[in-house]
Order: sequence, then structure tokens, then C-alpha cells
Amino acid sequence: MYTSRNRIHKDKGAEPTEFEESVAQTIFDLENAGTDLKSELKDLYINSAVQVDVAGNRKAVCIHIPYRLRKAYRKIHVRLVRELEKKFSGKDVILIATRRIVRPPKKGSAVQRPRTRTLTAVHEAMLEDVVLPAEIVGKRTRYRLDGSKIMKVHCNDLPKEKDILVTNTHT
Repeated sequence: MYTSRNRIHKDKGAEPTEFEESVAQTIFDLENAGTDLKSELKDLYINSAVQVDVAGNRKAVCIHIPYRLRKAYRKIHVRLVRELEKKFSGKDVILIATRRIVRPPKKGSAVQRPRTRTLTAVHEAMLEDVVLPAEIVGKRTRYRLDGSKIMKVHCNDLPKEKDILVTNTHT
């Protein structure tokens, strides 16, 4: 029997939380509802899901997807996020690919780590996932005297995805 439980693939048999099961059930319901997403959602699954508090007494649903399936999710990203936001009653939904950060090699070691596994590369890729319908065309980092920093991200202007981009960046 194919259930919503098959929509979650956790690392090493860890049990999914109640919220992750509700997200998986929602994706399972979207597939079985006969929507236009049915054929695309057939082979897709998630790794985890977290509900995050955002400034302004808002909440966001952060869904972690496998890195290998990110291209398949990108094809249906706009439609899937729109449907999930309807199901979660207006909460912002963000899809982020799960990536690994590898420690820098020790001194004297001949091992090289790939650029995609560095802390900076993983964080930049996560930022690209957050603003997904648009593309990042520039970044400015401002360092304040108290040590905090503000990053301004410039995205290309896509008129039809502009409202999605504004809500994602505020999240």
C-alpha cells in the first residue's frame, strides 16, 4: 500500500515528526487530488520539514528536499508552492535542497574538498533556493560597527513572479 509515509526519507531510520508527517500527507493529497501536479509528484519525496517563526508574527514552512531531486522540484516549484501555501493557510513555503558541509582538511593533508561542500558555497546555494523563481544578479554586504552585517540581494525583475519573490525575501 502506498501511503504518505513513503513521501519522507529520513537519514538512518530516524522517525519523522508530526509536522513532517502532515507535510508529507499534504503532498500525498495533492498527488491523489487529480491536479495537474499528479504525474510530476509521483517520484518525489522530502527529507524533512520545519516550521520557522519569522519576524512580524508570521510563520514559514521550510521543506528540505534531496539534492538529486532539485531539478524535478524546480520544474513544478511555482505551482507546488502555491498549492502548499493554500493548504497551510497562508504560511510561506520554502523548498531548500539538502546539502552537506565538509570540514576544511587538516594541515599537511593531501585531501581536497569540493567547492560545493564549503560553508560559503552551501549558504549561497541555500539563498538561491529561497529566491528561486528569480535569479540573484548581485549581492552587497554591509558590515556595521557593532559587528552585525546586512546582505542586500539584487534579483532580476520577473513581473509574474514578483509577488512570490517579495514574500520569500521578507521571510
